[in-house]
Amino acid sequence: MKKLLFLYLIVILVAFSFFYMMFIRGSETERLEREVGLKGSMDEKYVMVNFLTGIDYWKNVLKGFEDAASLLGVSIEYKGSTQYDVQEQIIVLEQVIARNPAGIAISAMDPTALNEAINKAVDAGIPVVMFDADAPESNAYAYIGTNNYKAGETAAHKMAELLGNQGEVAIITLLNQQNHMERKEGFVSTIITNYPQMTVVATEDGKGDLWSSEQAAVKLIEQYPKLKGVFVTEANGGIGVGHALMSEGKVDELEVIGFDTDKGTLDMVKSGVLSATIVQGTWNMGYWSLMQLFHLNHQLVEPISTQQNTGVAPLPIYIDTGVSVVTKENVEHFYVK
Repeated sequence: MKKLLFLYLIVILVAFSFFYMMFIRGSETERLEREVGLKGSMDEKYVMVNFLTGIDYWKNVLKGFEDAASLLGVSIEYKGSTQYDVQEQIIVLEQVIARNPAGIAISAMDPTALNEAINKAVDAGIPVVMFDADAPESNAYAYIGTNNYKAGETAAHKMAELLGNQGEVAIITLLNQQNHMERKEGFVSTIITNYPQMTVVATEDGKGDLWSSEQAAVKLIEQYPKLKGVFVTEANGGIGVGHALMSEGKVDELEVIGFDTDKGTLDMVKSGVLSATIVQGTWNMGYWSLMQLFHLNHQLVEPISTQQNTGVAPLPIYIDTGVSVVTKENVEHFYVK
């Protein structure tokens, strides 16, 4: 009987110790969260502002933004221009600023047109970070997205591999958008520097839509009969070029590298119409944009003593979210499950 009572006592003590430690650990976690400020409130709203809001490309960016909001306990809103119209995006941004949100993450359709509105938000004390497409001369705190010049380099090396380091190639891009111009520059520079038997013969404006890109590709095929490859700097354009190849009977004659992972692009890579597509770290863009805004809004980061007056930013002002190359061999891994 005494042994049984002793055993019961041990079990009770162990259980008590366990629950006590869980209580202490929970209290400590709550204390740390309060001290470091990693929990917000649902009445602080962060807004994502972009353009062509209905396209597939933004889905994974928004998912990252949502995941960060869930972790931090804050609310978010998704806004932007429905068309490829910079004036519409400026109007939407002005409306967002007027509501004084906790922070704004912006993808700029034009590298300079939004500067006045962005600076207005910053002057009003609203934290602003750029993602995906930068406005480098604005007062936004940071840019979070692809190193687009390196993305162009990556596409150039892949194109050279596909063509055996020789042949005429062309580019279809967006001529007035900073990130696309950087992709073009990275591609052209890499071809010139590394592949002397390859020539970039033309650059066409695909205007960010399927039809214009298809027509641009048809024009290139007609004007350059020796054309061997096309690099397209955005997703709609890649699909448009794919349609042009099929309608012109050139699927087996041209290597085409697209951009991003909407289903239409992946389907064309899978079927062999497109040779490859360059994939961005879109979830990272959304997630780290909100993390940056939260830290700025809560003033959580101060320069350490050794950084005072050195110009070293307490938060990174640039985060490279990286790229990957998708081909028929690995395309299945990039479909949304």
